[in-house]
Amino acid sequence: MSQSHQQPALSKCPGCAEPPAAGDLFCGACGYDLSAVPARPDDRPTMAITVPPAAPAAGAVQWPAAAETDSSDLPAPVHHPADLPGTDSGGRPLAEPEHGQPVAEQDVDPEPGAADSGDFALAAPDPRTAEHAAASAAAPAPGAKVCVACRSGRVDPDGYCENCGHAQPRERDHMEQELDAVAAVSDRGLRHHRNEDSFAVSSTALPDGSPAVVAIVCDGVSSASRPDEASAAAASAANEALLESLPRGTHPQQAMHEAIVAASEAVNALAQEPAGAMEHDAHRHQNAPACTLVGAIAAGELLIVGWVGDSRVYWVPEDRTRPTARLTEDDSWAAQMVAAGLMNEAEAYADERAHAITGWLGADAYELEPHTAAFKPDRPGLVVVCTDGLWNYAESAEEMAAAVPADAGERPLHAARVLVGHALDGGGHDNVTVALLPFAVRPQGAGSACETA
Repeated sequence: MSQSHQQPALSKCPGCAEPPAAGDLFCGACGYDLSAVPARPDDRPTMAITVPPAAPAAGAVQWPAAAETDSSDLPAPVHHPADLPGTDSGGRPLAEPEHGQPVAEQDVDPEPGAADSGDFALAAPDPRTAEHAAASAAAPAPGAKVCVACRSGRVDPDGYCENCGHAQPRERDHMEQELDAVAAVSDRGLRHHRNEDSFAVSSTALPDGSPAVVAIVCDGVSSASRPDEASAAAASAANEALLESLPRGTHPQQAMHEAIVAASEAVNALAQEPAGAMEHDAHRHQNAPACTLVGAIAAGELLIVGWVGDSRVYWVPEDRTRPTARLTEDDSWAAQMVAAGLMNEAEAYADERAHAITGWLGADAYELEPHTAAFKPDRPGLVVVCTDGLWNYAESAEEMAAAVPADAGERPLHAARVLVGHALDGGGHDNVTVALLPFAVRPQGAGSACETA
């Protein structure tokens, strides 16, 4: 800031506030040295609000005054210099952009030294615009799974969004399927971090054209590696085997036995991995994948059930005054104790070892012993195929019948949802899977025939 060498004209003495005479170097009242008063600066760093700004020079751009706020009570948008014509740093007029033509594509004179390279300077992009453009460029391809959180990122094979990192809900956390004559529901439950159950429901035709309906339910062994993969492989293999053998005329009970063997081979194949295939996951168990299996076939007048493990099949008659029944026997420590006469059922299932299974599908199973049984119901009813995640909360046949809705035969999917809800209301300590297969026959007035193997 420059200093003036002329004596400033004061309106009053800084010492006594009396007005000094013009040209006095000292105050006549108090003797204050007026020459010590600093000079008033010629330029001013600020301008008083009440002083109107100077009129623009001739030829200057007349910027339009922006409104204070818009309709949303937000500050009005600011005009950018490119909105109106002006001059560049060399005083040359800027070219007018043609309608619809970007400014970057206009013919402008390059800066000195840029003629040879063809380069010219561009303004830095708005970071918000650049971020939006990057997100658009990274948008998932058609058909790719989109993140449920940000709705724009692609989901990687591990189930996480590549854009925001959000973990996606697993498809197997809750599964439902309904066909004309069978329905199934599977749920992760309230305590497990993933659903290790799986199921398969289908229908086909026998050689005489009559229908055959299939329901397969599998429960992964949590202490084994990849139990979710084991149950999925077993359910799929058993279902495919039945759909291949039943139309050929294979007896349904033999077809069920062969389906369990096919499921066992599919689970065994999961253990045949190259050495070090699981080294990247230190938390995976190194023992062979394993699961249990239970299935039911309604074919003609026969009801076929097959199982390995502790998943179960219940029979609930349409007439609830008639007796209900459990059609399977568990491959478990408790069942062995009861069969050997060492404990009654209440004592055995109260023991902490009760649910230790003695039979399963997997490469480390002692010996595969598929169980099959054939029934010929004499009255209509409902077949309940389920894992222990459900029957733990309705263990006896009477308790299961009480939990099944009265209209389950007409609304099997709704009834399956109700049964899963029954388990969740009870605590949902395990994965819950149930398949319901309505069995319709004409009353024959005779007792049911049963043949087991």
